[in-house]
Formats: sequence, structure tokens, C-alpha cells
Amino acid sequence: MPEFLELHSKTSKLLRAAADAAVQRHGLRLGQDHLLAALWAEDGRTPGEIAAAVNVTTPAVTKLATRMAESGWLERRPDPHDNRLVRLWLTPAGRALQKPIEAERQALEDRITATLTKTERAQLIKALTKIQQVLVSDLA
Repeated sequence: MPEFLELHSKTSKLLRAAADAAVQRHGLRLGQDHLLAALWAEDGRTPGEIAAAVNVTTPAVTKLATRMAESGWLERRPDPHDNRLVRLWLTPAGRALQKPIEAERQALEDRITATLTKTERAQLIKALTKIQQVLVSDLA
């Protein structure tokens, strides 16, 4: 396996495990934090809009939203202008998770980049952004 792909794969698995542990402390599963973040940025989005924002499928968002509605973090409401659409809205419990989840994510990012200089961190983010852009354009 090429060096970059192997290192990225191992790092990605470890990072997912660490992120999952961080959100589990608040009763969430990995992925639910991304759905919530999309609603924290703009409440009342459709599952399709959220799927596009977090780069997953609409059925994946629908499945997550069902679990999250059962947990009381969001609710589904019909679109007032198009009865075919459903919009997802945060409940007070879903809004209350914003600060603790954002703090968990920031603490994790700070911890895993603590040994990097500011320049190394900026270069890493720049390089990963370029790689992401290539992959996005390849999949388009």
C-alpha cells in the first residue's frame, strides 16, 4: 500500500474512534454531531440539504434523523410551502448540545495537533483541503 494511503487510513480510523468517544460522552453517536452541526448552522433544513452539506446520502440523514427525533434532539415538520418536503428542526435539547459538542471537538482537535507548530498545522489543513478538492471533483 502506498505510504500516504496507509498512514491516512490508520490515522482516520484512530481519529474516528477518538471523535466517537468524545460525542458518546453526550449521548450521541458519530455522525449525529455532523447532522446537529448542520442544523446549528441553519435550522430547518431538509434531509437532502443536510446530506449535501455533510457529504452523505439523504437516506443516511433520514435514518439518523429518525433516531435523533426519538432521542428528543430534533423534530420533523412539513415544509410550509411544499407538502412533499420535510424539514428538520432542533429541539431545545438539540440546541443545548451545541456548546458541549463544539467544546469536545475543539479539545480533540487541540489535543491531536498539539505537537504541530502553527505553520505545520496550517500546511496540514491546506494539504488536506487540496486533497479533498481533488476527490470531490473526481466524484462529480
